Amino acid sequence: MKGKIYFAADFHLGLDTKKHTNAEREKLICSWLTTVSKDAAEIYLLGDLFDFWFEYKRVIPKGHTRFLGKLAEVVDSGIPITVFTGNHDLWMFGYFEEELGIPVYSNPVIRQWNNKKFMLGHGDGLGPGDRGYKKLKKVFAHPVPQWLFARLHPNLGIALANYWSAKSRKTSAREAFLGDEKEWLIQYCEEILKDDPGIDYFIFGHRHLPISHLLSNRKSYYFNTGDWINHFSYILFDGEQVELKYFEPGLD
Repeated sequence: MKGKIYFAADFHLGLDTKKHTNAEREKLICSWLTTVSKDAAEIYLLGDLFDFWFEYKRVIPKGHTRFLGKLAEVVDSGIPITVFTGNHDLWMFGYFEEELGIPVYSNPVIRQWNNKKFMLGHGDGLGPGDRGYKKLKKVFAHPVPQWLFARLHPNLGIALANYWSAKSRKTSAREAFLGDEKEWLIQYCEEILKDDPGIDYFIFGHRHLPISHLLSNRKSYYFNTGDWINHFSYILFDGEQVELKYFEPGLD
């Protein structure tokens, strides 16, 4: 493996926060992409890149121009980028593949670098609990509701989706670490290890909390990327070890 592997998630572009406007956060994210591209072998973006995303046949949501342009620039420079859908941007239907040359995944995948085995994904709907969302996700992933939503004019459809997105984010926010027994993604990792004890690292987003956690087998780790709303955090694999890091422009 030549170069480093970077992982980030939960940009939620389109969202203004108390600390930063959306434009400020977009510039920070682009600055991070510029910085890591100096030594990156690959970049993985693990979902919820947008606070809402729906690809109509001839329309994509307004905005994100700097971000999309930066992704194209990085890919054109020869650095592969892989994207995962999250619960806020699961309606990706080919735009990233066709326009940017970026593969998009909706489910966790396994990758291996330097004899280290990784499971990567966004993290929504995994593990026990959250049954209401799991049912809702099945509806959102079904082609009939997608077809019906696409019949709405984008002005109405995107306005409705943004309302739902804000409500969903408020109800799912849990800043404090809840412990092994209540963190659903930790429980998911423990279950996966029963069938595949060879996984060294689980890296997910969705939780919005930077986490580095040693699992019960005392050799595998669960990492959460955190978010770019409050933490501006990401994960780095340098070929030997995995680290949780925070972006400070001019210092990375």
